[in-house]
Amino acid sequence: MNHATRTRIDLMTDQPNQSSAAPTVGQLFDLSGRVAMITGARGHLGRSMADALAEAGARVVATSRDAEAARSTAAELGGAEAGRHVGVGLDHLDPASIDDGFDTAVRLAGAVDILVNNGHQPIGADWTTVDGDQFQRQLANLTGYFLLARRLHDHAVDRQAAANVILLGSMYGVVGSYPEVYQGICAASPAAYHALKGGIIHLTRHLAVSWAADRVRVNCLSPGPFPGPQAPAELVARLREKSPLRRMGAAHELKGAVVFLASDASSYVTGQNLLVDGGWTAW
Repeated sequence: MNHATRTRIDLMTDQPNQSSAAPTVGQLFDLSGRVAMITGARGHLGRSMADALAEAGARVVATSRDAEAARSTAAELGGAEAGRHVGVGLDHLDPASIDDGFDTAVRLAGAVDILVNNGHQPIGADWTTVDGDQFQRQLANLTGYFLLARRLHDHAVDRQAAANVILLGSMYGVVGSYPEVYQGICAASPAAYHALKGGIIHLTRHLAVSWAADRVRVNCLSPGPFPGPQAPAELVARLREKSPLRRMGAAHELKGAVVFLASDASSYVTGQNLLVDGGWTAW
């Protein structure tokens, strides 16, 4: 057993092992030997986080509702496990697909140690036009996050292994939006989206305290304004004015945060919501 492996085991006991040397920073952030599953891996932010997990040494299970897109994304990932990453079709809004996708991931990769619940199916309707079915459909993203996280929890308990869940929240799970930012450009930030992201953040807390005794950590990563390449230029300009840093986030600026939460660098962190928002929620 090498030092890095011994350190990981020691960090999962209820007391630090005083007989071994403290791990280095490099060892704390190293994901070698672990399998990390990320939903929505080909998206604007998902792909950057998938790259980060691979670059940190993990074998990545990249999922997408489009199985071929998932396999293509996995084939493009680098790191020490390049060529061994796995692509799996999984629709997190469909409980049967969640079970099939998770079982396939375990069959192909051998196990899953880390889950990043990132997949998201949006709606474009704001509070003035959204109907009940659309609202419930948006909240189904939260249901999918829970069901997939529970599969990882049960898988870890069966293996008698530690595991780690990261849920993707948002600054809009913490604060309301500025209606004037969207006026005349597009629908306002949807009320259903705010309800969804607030629910994800609180689900994080609940699962963290419920699963701590099983050595399953649960944290939330909440991005601020990270507009995709298709976002209207005027909308981006208005958002920029609301940010203390006066700029938008770039997708790669989530890489350090996701590796921190996925690794032993955060071994004593659970039930937390890490905001990466350029200071947006500090106003």
